[in-house]
Amino acid sequence: MENSLALMRKAALAERIPEADVRRRRLDALHRMVKDNRDEIARVIDADFGGRPKQETEILEIVPLLGAIRHARSHVARWMRDERRAPSLAFRGGRAWVRHEPLGVVGIVSPWNFPLYLCLGPLVDTLAAGNRAMIKPSELTPQFSELLEKLVSKAFAPDEVAVITGDVDVARSFTALPFDHLVFTGSTSVGRHVMRAAADNLTPVTLELGGKSPAIVTEGYSLDAAAQAIAQGKFLNAGQICIAPDYALVPAGQEEALARAVLVAAEASYPATSAAQDYASIITERHRARLDAAVAEAEKAGAQVLRANGDWGGRIPPTVVIGAPEDGVLMTEEIFGPVLPIVPYRDLDGALAHVNCRDRPLALYAFAKDRSTQQRILDGAISGGVTLNGTISHIAQENLPFGGVGASGMGAYHGHAGFRRLSHARSVFRPGPIDAFALLRPPFGRFADFAIRTFGR
Repeated sequence: MENSLALMRKAALAERIPEADVRRRRLDALHRMVKDNRDEIARVIDADFGGRPKQETEILEIVPLLGAIRHARSHVARWMRDERRAPSLAFRGGRAWVRHEPLGVVGIVSPWNFPLYLCLGPLVDTLAAGNRAMIKPSELTPQFSELLEKLVSKAFAPDEVAVITGDVDVARSFTALPFDHLVFTGSTSVGRHVMRAAADNLTPVTLELGGKSPAIVTEGYSLDAAAQAIAQGKFLNAGQICIAPDYALVPAGQEEALARAVLVAAEASYPATSAAQDYASIITERHRARLDAAVAEAEKAGAQVLRANGDWGGRIPPTVVIGAPEDGVLMTEEIFGPVLPIVPYRDLDGALAHVNCRDRPLALYAFAKDRSTQQRILDGAISGGVTLNGTISHIAQENLPFGGVGASGMGAYHGHAGFRRLSHARSVFRPGPIDAFALLRPPFGRFADFAIRTFGR
């Protein structure tokens, strides 16, 4: 790892500001790599999960990644242009501008739940910003990691992009390297360790974490429409999505109606004839045991547990829980699985207070008919990003920054926001024919007094 970092640092200094054509060439290489190997990528992800539909990998990972590459490629030359700024009043006649320059070498640590998109998505922004990258994929997707290492070594020179595979100890050593920036996607608890490791080198970090992302269904909104959207966002990838709806808030008295509507929507999306093929597996037995224990804990405490009908191939079926205890796992930890607690609220202020008294979530979903209610939720609750009257979709907007706030992360990327995040905004000023600052040198006289009176008001 240290040798790879040293090689990239040397190359980054030799080619400090890559031209737009160079950046586009690297993005083209990434596009070809993914497009030409999409079937093999889907196959190994399916194998690592022990069951994940090819279409799900295409829809959630490959298609958005290819779109992000195309977007960056078509805009990178414009993003690179200097941005003119107006000089301060006393320095009129001079010229001020901002250059967005590469940082150098970026480290990327990606999780297992979207091994392709959350690994190569940050790489798109890294390459567009003119940087080089070292990538550490998750040890829980070993076949994908092995394939990625092979594909990257063919598509890129060793001083452009490198993949480092290995276990948790390798990951710890990786995050302790003196990168110019470190992008980590994963759990909040691991994110704290990553930030501590980066602090020793004063490495700036972008942390994309998670949290309990709520879905608020307001009075008068169609329960069936809300249930369709919540079920889609919750049960794709068997709920193993950092921005999946973690729990739903619904007006008191409508809990069971929403629960049954969610399960009807799930059963329609995964009919008995194809549920076992179209529904993803939980990544490991350890993760499954945690989910089973959390549901059992809630049921023992008196919660009502409802499960979707059908043949789910031995996997955890879509599950809805009404009355989960507030101090139990389902209401205190990010669920990261196909289990949806439903929580009643008496009024919208109570729902917003329920969201705000917890750690700030990565996403928020609001289902409301009128814009005034939507605005009230946007003004009243804090989250990383928002989709109104739907779920998940805000992450797919390349012109919107994606990121968390508070315990759900720091820093945002995607598109232009990612280019800026992984660039150094370097300020430049060039004095005009008369340099006002040069006239203020000692010994101080009447001009200095005049300047103080004029500009010190």
